[in-house]
Amino acid sequence: MKRKFYTELAYALGIIALALGTALMERADYGMSMVVAPAYLVYLKVSQYIPWFTFGMAEYCLQAVLIVVIAIVLHSFRLKYLFSFITAFIYGNVLDLMITAVSMFPGEGYVARTLFYISGLVVCALGVSLLFKTYIPPEAYELFVKELSLKYSFDISKTKTVYDCCSCLVAVAMSFIFIGFGRFEGVKLGTVVCALVNGWMIGQIGHFFDRHFDFTDAFSYRERFN
Repeated sequence: MKRKFYTELAYALGIIALALGTALMERADYGMSMVVAPAYLVYLKVSQYIPWFTFGMAEYCLQAVLIVVIAIVLHSFRLKYLFSFITAFIYGNVLDLMITAVSMFPGEGYVARTLFYISGLVVCALGVSLLFKTYIPPEAYELFVKELSLKYSFDISKTKTVYDCCSCLVAVAMSFIFIGFGRFEGVKLGTVVCALVNGWMIGQIGHFFDRHFDFTDAFSYRERFN
Protein backbone atom coordinates (compact mmCIF):
# COMPACT_ATOMS: atom_id res chain seq x y z
CA MET A 1 0.00 0.00 0.00
CA LYS A 2 1.34 3.41 -0.93
CA ARG A 3 2.09 5.97 1.76
CA LYS A 4 0.64 9.46 1.59
CA PHE A 5 3.11 12.22 0.73
CA TYR A 6 1.90 15.82 0.72
CA THR A 7 2.92 17.80 -2.34
CA GLU A 8 3.52 20.91 -0.24
CA LEU A 9 6.04 18.95 1.82
CA ALA A 10 7.63 17.73 -1.42
CA TYR A 11 8.07 21.38 -2.42
CA ALA A 12 9.81 22.34 0.83
CA LEU A 13 12.02 19.25 0.93
CA GLY A 14 12.80 19.64 -2.78
CA ILE A 15 14.16 23.17 -2.30
CA ILE A 16 16.25 22.12 0.71
CA ALA A 17 17.62 19.03 -1.07
CA LEU A 18 18.44 20.97 -4.24
CA ALA A 19 20.25 23.68 -2.28
CA LEU A 20 22.18 21.13 -0.20
CA GLY A 21 23.15 19.09 -3.26
CA THR A 22 24.39 22.19 -5.08
CA ALA A 23 26.41 23.26 -2.02
CA LEU A 24 28.00 19.80 -1.79
CA MET A 25 29.00 19.91 -5.46
CA GLU A 26 30.43 23.40 -5.01
CA ARG A 27 32.51 22.08 -2.10
CA ALA A 28 33.75 19.14 -4.20
CA ASP A 29 35.01 21.50 -6.94
CA TYR A 30 34.70 18.82 -9.61
CA GLY A 31 32.37 21.01 -11.61
CA MET A 32 28.89 22.31 -10.87
CA SER A 33 25.66 20.85 -12.14
CA MET A 34 25.25 22.02 -15.74
CA VAL A 35 21.95 23.64 -14.78
CA VAL A 36 23.49 25.96 -12.18
CA ALA A 37 26.91 26.30 -13.84
CA PRO A 38 25.95 29.47 -15.80
CA ALA A 39 24.74 31.17 -12.59
CA TYR A 40 27.88 30.01 -10.79
CA LEU A 41 30.06 31.57 -13.48
CA VAL A 42 28.08 34.81 -13.26
CA TYR A 43 28.60 34.76 -9.49
CA LEU A 44 32.36 34.21 -9.81
CA LYS A 45 32.71 37.04 -12.32
CA VAL A 46 30.43 39.61 -10.70
CA SER A 47 31.73 38.94 -7.17
CA GLN A 48 35.18 40.04 -8.36
CA TYR A 49 33.74 43.55 -8.57
CA ILE A 50 30.85 43.33 -6.08
CA PRO A 51 32.08 41.29 -3.09
CA TRP A 52 28.63 40.96 -1.49
CA PHE A 53 27.13 39.38 -4.63
CA THR A 54 26.46 35.73 -3.73
CA PHE A 55 25.88 32.50 -5.64
CA GLY A 56 22.26 32.56 -4.48
CA MET A 57 21.77 36.07 -5.85
CA ALA A 58 23.19 35.01 -9.20
CA GLU A 59 20.74 32.11 -9.22
CA TYR A 60 17.55 34.09 -8.84
CA CYS A 61 18.74 36.91 -11.12
CA LEU A 62 19.52 34.47 -13.94
CA GLN A 63 16.28 32.59 -13.36
CA ALA A 64 14.33 35.83 -13.75
CA VAL A 65 15.80 36.06 -17.25
CA LEU A 66 14.91 32.41 -17.94
CA ILE A 67 11.30 33.00 -16.88
CA VAL A 68 11.05 35.74 -19.51
CA VAL A 69 12.43 33.24 -22.06
CA ILE A 70 9.80 30.67 -21.00
CA ALA A 71 7.02 33.21 -21.56
CA ILE A 72 8.40 34.04 -25.01
CA VAL A 73 8.86 30.40 -26.07
CA LEU A 74 5.40 29.34 -24.87
CA HIS A 75 3.75 32.59 -26.06
CA SER A 76 2.07 33.22 -22.72
CA PHE A 77 2.68 34.58 -19.25
CA ARG A 78 0.97 32.92 -16.31
CA LEU A 79 0.81 33.79 -12.65
CA LYS A 80 2.76 30.65 -11.83
CA TYR A 81 5.78 32.09 -13.64
CA LEU A 82 5.83 34.83 -11.00
CA PHE A 83 5.59 32.22 -8.27
CA SER A 84 8.47 30.39 -9.95
CA PHE A 85 10.64 33.45 -9.34
CA ILE A 86 9.54 33.44 -5.69
CA THR A 87 10.69 29.83 -5.51
CA ALA A 88 14.00 30.83 -7.10
CA PHE A 89 14.39 33.63 -4.54
CA ILE A 90 13.74 31.24 -1.65
CA TYR A 91 16.10 28.66 -3.15
CA GLY A 92 18.84 31.26 -3.65
CA ASN A 93 18.77 32.26 0.00
CA VAL A 94 18.67 28.65 1.19
CA LEU A 95 21.59 27.90 -1.12
CA ASP A 96 23.73 30.61 0.46
CA LEU A 97 22.94 29.16 3.90
CA MET A 98 23.81 25.64 2.73
CA ILE A 99 27.11 26.76 1.23
CA THR A 100 28.04 28.31 4.57
CA ALA A 101 27.02 25.14 6.43
CA VAL A 102 28.79 22.74 4.04
CA SER A 103 31.99 24.80 4.22
CA MET A 104 32.19 23.75 7.88
CA PHE A 105 32.18 20.04 7.02
CA PRO A 106 35.57 18.40 7.66
CA GLY A 107 37.32 16.67 4.79
CA GLU A 108 39.96 17.49 2.22
CA GLY A 109 41.65 15.56 -0.56
CA TYR A 110 40.30 13.50 -3.44
CA VAL A 111 38.38 10.96 -1.36
CA ALA A 112 36.43 13.59 0.56
CA ARG A 113 35.83 15.66 -2.58
CA THR A 114 34.56 12.60 -4.44
CA LEU A 115 32.16 11.81 -1.61
CA PHE A 116 30.95 15.42 -1.63
CA TYR A 117 30.42 15.25 -5.39
CA ILE A 118 28.55 11.93 -5.46
CA SER A 119 26.39 12.97 -2.51
CA GLY A 120 25.63 16.29 -4.16
CA LEU A 121 24.73 14.62 -7.46
CA VAL A 122 22.26 12.24 -5.80
CA VAL A 123 20.74 14.86 -3.48
CA CYS A 124 20.24 17.30 -6.39
CA ALA A 125 18.43 14.61 -8.39
CA LEU A 126 16.28 13.86 -5.33
CA GLY A 127 15.42 17.55 -4.98
CA VAL A 128 14.38 17.93 -8.62
CA SER A 129 12.28 14.75 -8.44
CA LEU A 130 10.43 16.14 -5.42
CA LEU A 131 9.82 19.48 -7.12
CA PHE A 132 8.34 17.68 -10.14
CA LYS A 133 5.74 16.12 -7.78
CA THR A 134 4.32 19.38 -6.47
CA TYR A 135 1.79 21.77 -7.98
CA ILE A 136 3.67 24.76 -6.56
CA PRO A 137 5.77 26.24 -9.38
CA PRO A 138 9.38 25.04 -9.12
CA GLU A 139 12.34 27.28 -9.88
CA ALA A 140 12.73 28.35 -13.49
CA TYR A 141 15.05 25.50 -14.54
CA GLU A 142 12.58 22.80 -13.57
CA LEU A 143 9.59 24.90 -14.67
CA PHE A 144 11.00 25.18 -18.20
CA VAL A 145 11.42 21.40 -18.46
CA LYS A 146 8.02 20.72 -16.90
CA GLU A 147 6.17 23.20 -19.15
CA LEU A 148 7.83 21.93 -22.34
CA SER A 149 7.14 18.29 -21.50
CA LEU A 150 3.48 19.05 -20.74
CA LYS A 151 2.87 21.27 -23.77
CA TYR A 152 4.47 18.92 -26.30
CA SER A 153 3.90 15.58 -24.50
CA PHE A 154 7.64 14.93 -24.18
CA ASP A 155 9.06 12.40 -21.75
CA ILE A 156 10.10 14.55 -18.80
CA SER A 157 13.37 12.72 -18.00
CA LYS A 158 14.49 12.87 -21.66
CA THR A 159 13.51 16.54 -21.87
CA LYS A 160 15.53 17.14 -18.71
CA THR A 161 18.58 15.42 -20.25
CA VAL A 162 18.40 17.56 -23.41
CA TYR A 163 17.99 20.72 -21.34
CA ASP A 164 20.94 19.72 -19.14
CA CYS A 165 23.20 19.17 -22.13
CA CYS A 166 22.24 22.56 -23.58
CA SER A 167 22.99 24.22 -20.23
CA CYS A 168 26.36 22.46 -20.19
CA LEU A 169 27.24 23.88 -23.63
CA VAL A 170 26.20 27.37 -22.50
CA ALA A 171 28.38 27.07 -19.41
CA VAL A 172 31.37 25.95 -21.49
CA ALA A 173 30.92 28.95 -23.78
CA MET A 174 30.71 31.25 -20.77
CA SER A 175 33.94 29.82 -19.37
CA PHE A 176 35.69 30.76 -22.61
CA ILE A 177 34.12 34.22 -22.60
CA PHE A 178 35.15 34.88 -18.99
CA ILE A 179 38.84 34.60 -19.90
CA GLY A 180 39.75 36.44 -16.72
CA PHE A 181 39.51 33.14 -14.87
CA GLY A 182 42.61 31.83 -16.63
CA ARG A 183 41.18 28.30 -16.43
CA PHE A 184 37.88 26.48 -16.48
CA GLU A 185 35.70 27.32 -13.50
CA GLY A 186 32.39 25.70 -12.68
CA VAL A 187 32.53 23.48 -15.78
CA LYS A 188 34.71 20.43 -15.30
CA LEU A 189 34.52 16.66 -15.69
CA GLY A 190 31.86 16.48 -12.98
CA THR A 191 29.65 18.81 -15.01
CA VAL A 192 29.80 16.50 -18.03
CA VAL A 193 29.06 13.43 -15.88
CA CYS A 194 26.09 15.24 -14.33
CA ALA A 195 24.76 16.24 -17.75
CA LEU A 196 24.81 12.61 -18.88
CA VAL A 197 23.27 10.92 -15.82
CA ASN A 198 21.15 13.57 -14.11
CA GLY A 199 18.03 13.12 -16.23
CA TRP A 200 18.21 9.34 -15.85
CA MET A 201 18.67 9.61 -12.07
CA ILE A 202 15.70 11.96 -11.75
CA GLY A 203 13.58 9.52 -13.76
CA GLN A 204 14.58 6.56 -11.57
CA ILE A 205 13.89 8.45 -8.34
CA GLY A 206 10.56 9.62 -9.78
CA HIS A 207 9.59 6.01 -10.58
CA PHE A 208 10.52 5.00 -7.02
CA PHE A 209 8.26 7.73 -5.63
CA ASP A 210 5.42 6.63 -7.91
CA ARG A 211 5.71 3.03 -6.70
CA HIS A 212 5.80 3.80 -2.98
CA PHE A 213 4.00 7.10 -2.43
CA ASP A 214 0.68 8.71 -3.24
CA PHE A 215 1.30 12.44 -3.67
CA THR A 216 -1.69 14.32 -2.28
CA ASP A 217 -2.38 18.01 -1.76
CA ALA A 218 -2.78 19.11 1.86
CA PHE A 219 -4.35 22.41 0.79
CA SER A 220 -6.76 23.33 -1.99
CA TYR A 221 -4.49 25.80 -3.79
CA ARG A 222 -3.69 23.77 -6.91
CA GLU A 223 -6.07 25.69 -9.18
CA ARG A 224 -4.42 28.98 -8.27
CA PHE A 225 -1.14 27.82 -9.79
CA ASN A 226 -2.54 26.60 -13.12
